[in-house]
Amino acid sequence: MATAAATTPTSMTAVLGGDRDEVLASLTQHRLTPANDNGPGQIVAAGTVEQLASFADDAPTKARLMPLSVAGAFHTEHMAPAVDQLERLSRAVSTHPPRIPVVSNRDGELVRDGREVLDRIVNQVSNPVRWDLCMQTMLDLGVTGILELPPAGTLTGIARRAMKGVATFALKTPDQLDEARDFCAEHGSVSEQEVAS
Repeated sequence: MATAAATTPTSMTAVLGGDRDEVLASLTQHRLTPANDNGPGQIVAAGTVEQLASFADDAPTKARLMPLSVAGAFHTEHMAPAVDQLERLSRAVSTHPPRIPVVSNRDGELVRDGREVLDRIVNQVSNPVRWDLCMQTMLDLGVTGILELPPAGTLTGIARRAMKGVATFALKTPDQLDEARDFCAEHGSVSEQEVAS
């Protein structure tokens, strides 16, 4: 991904607030990708540095822009060279069906096939992340708790606002491991119905 990021100067900007339709229309107008659709009030725009500068000069109404300190426009077509390399490497990886269904960042769908999980991970490098759809799937499944692994805090923060009543835990340091185990024991059971559905 570092090689892909070095090809063209690219970056990402969090768009906080604003009208969702207006934000998406503005991204299209400036030829940017909504690389992360994180749910109500947060979309991450990604593209070339010039596109992001033009977008900043013409920001959507009531939206606050926060440039991110990243090496490139991840989850966009700018990462396509990295996908090619990862696809070659992934062919050497053997897979098995996951023990519990995996919620895919691509579309919030449950994935039960190990090879498909790996293929989706590889292709996610150059495709937008739909955390909004993942949260909806988890709500539909009746999830009671979400534990976020390091670096943690962003997704659990969004989930607290969008998934009322669902407990969250942002694991940030090794000192929290015992507390994280307790959290998993409380929220980590999977019903047979969820696995079979």
